[in-house]
Amino acid sequence: MSHDHKHDHDHGHSHGFGHHHHHMPDPANHGRAFALAIGLNALFVAIEFTYGFLANSTALMADAGHNLSDVLGLVLAWGAALLAKRAPHGRYTYGLRGSSILAALGNGLLLMIACGAIAVEAAHRFFEPAPVQGMTVSIVAAIGVVINGFSAWLFMAGSKGDLNLRGAYLHMAADAALSLGVVISGLVIMGTGWSWIDPAVSLAIVLVIVIGTWSLLRESVQLSMAAVPQGVDADAVRNYLGKQPGVKEVHDLHIWALSTTENALTAHVVMPGGYPGDRVIDAMVAQLRSDFAIHHCTLQVEEGTTHHDCALDGHQHGDHAHGHAHAH
Repeated sequence: MSHDHKHDHDHGHSHGFGHHHHHMPDPANHGRAFALAIGLNALFVAIEFTYGFLANSTALMADAGHNLSDVLGLVLAWGAALLAKRAPHGRYTYGLRGSSILAALGNGLLLMIACGAIAVEAAHRFFEPAPVQGMTVSIVAAIGVVINGFSAWLFMAGSKGDLNLRGAYLHMAADAALSLGVVISGLVIMGTGWSWIDPAVSLAIVLVIVIGTWSLLRESVQLSMAAVPQGVDADAVRNYLGKQPGVKEVHDLHIWALSTTENALTAHVVMPGGYPGDRVIDAMVAQLRSDFAIHHCTLQVEEGTTHHDCALDGHQHGDHAHGHAHAH
């Protein structure tokens, strides 16, 4: 069935989501934070590894290795934040917003790889303990607490609404806590001479990182698989659409993340009375945006006189034409 109405993309932009891209934290606002955090941490990595080598501290060198992965992670996150602002073009009809999801996933994987390397080296040191210069370890790690704590503070506000920035924040916050652990291990070694404390702290560092990173890795994998984003209740969305005036049925409902800050939805709504007009559709779209954090919607209106199966259920779409109501 076809509906005799015009609702093209140009019209959709006039009332839809042009202004909602501002929900994405502006990389211009975080550019200085990224540059400062990357510069400070890169410098500290060089200092920490050098003194860790001189002090014969696995914990210090492990922390330096972890800090290096964080520098790479910050570069990834910053690059993704910039790419996400690119306008749609060519084959990338959504722009490059998905790069923020890839960066969050990359950050999680980097942290896990760093954990594996730290654990292997720490296990090796348990069997071949070596004397450690506790004072040097404590002083250098204390500098790390200050630098990492400051870097985490730079991303604290943005981390609440953006998984990509949350990855950067978690890295810095974890580093501050881990550096504090290294400070304590250095002081204990000074007081007791127990060199095994150093690799033990390294393994504790690994455990803390894995626990803290798991949710980031899990959520970024889910988003990359087009899962319904956390914080969006698909059943509540379906119920909302189903209760709208004139709507008899809702099917082919799909909700996914375009980026770490923007969500999209497509759905077929069966309205036996025909297309209700742009104002009704606009009101539904505005409600989805304000109540369910769905920033880009495409609603397909059907009168329900023919059966329509979803291709994802193993059926092919029929040849009949359907009217579409878009809001982007």
